[in-house]
Amino acid sequence: MGQPVVDQCLCCGYRTGCATCPVCFWTDDGSDDRTAGDVIGGANGELSLSHARLNFAIYGASHLRYQEMVRAPRPDEYP
Repeated sequence: MGQPVVDQCLCCGYRTGCATCPVCFWTDDGSDDRTAGDVIGGANGELSLSHARLNFAIYGASHLRYQEMVRAPRPDEYP
């Protein structure tokens, strides 16, 4: 049997399969590439997926305030 397929986080791209990603702290809010520039609200507040991706590239977290809450990806979480 092969490894089960785990969903990739839309923000950081790692295969964490969590509602709130422990690698970037983005919470899945239904955003996708088509709506990445839209602010959905909810757990991510006034943060769009596009902005969260930029923050992850700069800070290593979907928002600066989450830098101390995230962790490095495990080997099995790489895309």
